[in-house]
Amino acid sequence: MEAIVRAAQAEKWPARISAVISNRADASGLEFAAAHGIPTEVIPSRDYATRDQFDAALRASIDAYAPDLVVLAGFMRILTAPFVDHYRGRMLNIHPSLLPSFPGLATHRQALAAGVKLHGATVHFVTPDLDHGPIVAQACVPVLEGDSEEALAERVLEQEHVIYPRAVNWFVQGRLVLEGARVRLAPADAASVIAI
Repeated sequence: MEAIVRAAQAEKWPARISAVISNRADASGLEFAAAHGIPTEVIPSRDYATRDQFDAALRASIDAYAPDLVVLAGFMRILTAPFVDHYRGRMLNIHPSLLPSFPGLATHRQALAAGVKLHGATVHFVTPDLDHGPIVAQACVPVLEGDSEEALAERVLEQEHVIYPRAVNWFVQGRLVLEGARVRLAPADAASVIAI
């Protein structure tokens, strides 16, 4: 989230980050957002008896800001299908693996156990199928001999901070075109191309 906020400000995106919402009051991003003048909200998931009730409260909070895009950043809850469908085509997530490999948790441990030579991160549109939405961008890092989960995670995180802001900016620019289960990146100057 911090990388996205910094990129939006530094690159002067034609967009406004309208809010940062968390289910945890101790999320460090809340303090960062407040320090940057971004409204924050906390909706504690433990205050709701069911996942559906929590998702309804979260949706009401998000919809009050009328966002064009919902960006999940460090949000570690599985969302219900009705919630995801409400934001279909306008909700992005980043996952610390080269999807479709290693969905779910402990991705760095899974990569090391599998002996892969490359690992990385994936930005994707969110669908009801966990970590299986249309892929927007990926970045890879080598898996080095003797790597620990922590060392591998650190290299992947560096790439996350590059590709996630880039993917969000592509959305802001209107360059992401969903074609079924695939994403096409339209040229940056698509509106000004003239064929003669």
